[in-house]
Amino acid sequence: MKIVLSVAGAALALFLTIAMFGGAGWTHPPMANKQTGFRGTGMDLIRTRAGNEELAQANRAPDPADPAEASGDKASAVYENVQVLGDLSAEQFNRVMVSITEWVAPQQGCTYCHSTVNMASDELYQKRVARRMFQMTQNINANWKEKHVHGAGVTCYTCHRGNPVPANVWFDTPPAKSSRFIPRNNGQNLASANVGLTSLPYAVFDDYYASKDTPQSLVRVNATTALPESKSKPIQDAEKTFAIMITMSQALGVNCTFCHNTRSVAQWDTSTPNRVHAWYGVQMVRELNQDYMRPLTTTFPAARLGPTGDVAKISCATCHNGANKPLNGANVIDPYPELAHPTTQANLPVGEAKDPIPGTNTPTPKPPM
Repeated sequence: MKIVLSVAGAALALFLTIAMFGGAGWTHPPMANKQTGFRGTGMDLIRTRAGNEELAQANRAPDPADPAEASGDKASAVYENVQVLGDLSAEQFNRVMVSITEWVAPQQGCTYCHSTVNMASDELYQKRVARRMFQMTQNINANWKEKHVHGAGVTCYTCHRGNPVPANVWFDTPPAKSSRFIPRNNGQNLASANVGLTSLPYAVFDDYYASKDTPQSLVRVNATTALPESKSKPIQDAEKTFAIMITMSQALGVNCTFCHNTRSVAQWDTSTPNRVHAWYGVQMVRELNQDYMRPLTTTFPAARLGPTGDVAKISCATCHNGANKPLNGANVIDPYPELAHPTTQANLPVGEAKDPIPGTNTPTPKPPM
């Protein structure tokens, strides 16, 4: 019996030795490190090389359609009820329509937005929503170029990725029911997707991204004076900060040091430029939700609304999809200048248009540096 056990032990030891040398890549895969801040502070973005490649493959921009002639009759003269892109030539208009079909509804085709009986009809809510999304895209490229999207720009594909509904949209979280047996959960202690499936305060997500009027101090917990007894904040406010930061980290596929120096997380002058870009990104998301998404609540059917009757809204993840630069930073707007600036607007129904384009004349606040 001892001999059998000895042989088995030797065989196991040999197997483990072979596994240690032959399978080293299982526990220590090839890593790709990128320094994002000051040396010695641990400000590094660390991923596996395979993870980097997988992320890159999932965020490749589609090839643009061949350019179209700008000469010829305008789309508004050739087609009926062209309210946003009517300044384009008919050929340019058709090129944009074909591209949008591939970006948003490749399986459904043109009939996802258009009636087969009358293409000019607005009877399908998808068409009315799409018209508003054109304007939102134009607003982003025109008014947020310097502050956030820079030269890369955005198109419908940035968020939709071939899906009629973008994968990363969010709805208000319904309040948890309480009774004599279930205590009030204080807006937390529930694994909500809005806060990275943690049990942190989930209601803060609804407030943080919902409106341009959101106070800057919503998730700021650092005091500005010594021993701030009168201005101290409860622990739950710190938990709100963690909840928002977790969602932003997951949305961009980065860690805290991508924006912050852990020596002093709140300090702006030792943070990376990414923090300023992220700050403006939050302001942009708030504007889009307030001026474009929420006014469409009555346009969507009840089946497309959330559990509290609210419309689907935007967060950082909607564009970024796990990459710190959407579509790996590819320039997607140069091939589609029609989406780079506001074009023709007609008198659209209330809730579906504003003139001027929202955000055009609204001054954007600056980071609290």
